Amino acid sequence: MLAVAAALSSSSSRIFSTTIVKSTSSFFYPPRSTPCLAIRSMADSATASAPFTKVRIQREDTAFDAYVVGKENAPGIVVLQEWWGVDFEIKNHALKISQMEPGFKALIPDLYRGKVGLDVAEAQHLMNSLDWPGAVKDIHASVNWLKANGSKKVGVTGFCMGGALSIASSVLVPEVDCVVAFYGVPSPELADPAKAKAPVQAHFGELDNYVGFSDVTAAKALEEKLKASGVPHEVHIYPGSGHAFMNRSSDGVKRRKNMGMEDEDEAAVELAWSRFKSWMSRYLHP
Repeated sequence: MLAVAAALSSSSSRIFSTTIVKSTSSFFYPPRSTPCLAIRSMADSATASAPFTKVRIQREDTAFDAYVVGKENAPGIVVLQEWWGVDFEIKNHALKISQMEPGFKALIPDLYRGKVGLDVAEAQHLMNSLDWPGAVKDIHASVNWLKANGSKKVGVTGFCMGGALSIASSVLVPEVDCVVAFYGVPSPELADPAKAKAPVQAHFGELDNYVGFSDVTAAKALEEKLKASGVPHEVHIYPGSGHAFMNRSSDGVKRRKNMGMEDEDEAAVELAWSRFKSWMSRYLHP
């Protein structure tokens, strides 16, 4: 996929791609020859019947949909999508977060404006076309919406693409109270973690091979940046786990295997969720 990455022309795409294409043989996920697994749209997902409320959030001269679930006046957590879009897996994560004690309200902003990747190529196209600074503005508006609707404090979490954006929010969105990022680091063009202002916890798989974005080297570089920032931080690396190891639904597991990710470690997933809950509770609950 180097050819795909090299063809990117927009500056918003380069914000994500420049740090990872220079030292890996694939841009983000496996090459075109890897079998692609079609996925269901959000409306057809297993969690579509869950108690999500659709809201419309305004920012500047545009608006976007978001999906909310959880206790009405609980601390809020903005949950940021992977490159697929707002699909079954990100809704699974948000639903799990909303059910954690002592209680959270989870909000998923639709960064792709209703589009969902049906296979690897389409997901890559959607991510490459994302307006990354605009996505940060969406996050900012989402945080403000939660604070205006009953959440005294608000954290941000995200997975993969969303993980990178969540760290960016700790730098660029002053209203964010804490962040938990899963396997993703923003490029310097978007945000420098050394300038983080909110506490950051980050999770990476030891076997993740997306160089410069979510591999062990990127994780350790992030840790040095966070040390320089002076904010409270934790960086955890999970032995034997690869990229997107938190995706444990049956469809998510099948999708990972179709993309060459065979690792499965329920203990690592539960440990990561435990650390997530502890971090969010520490900074969001009184």
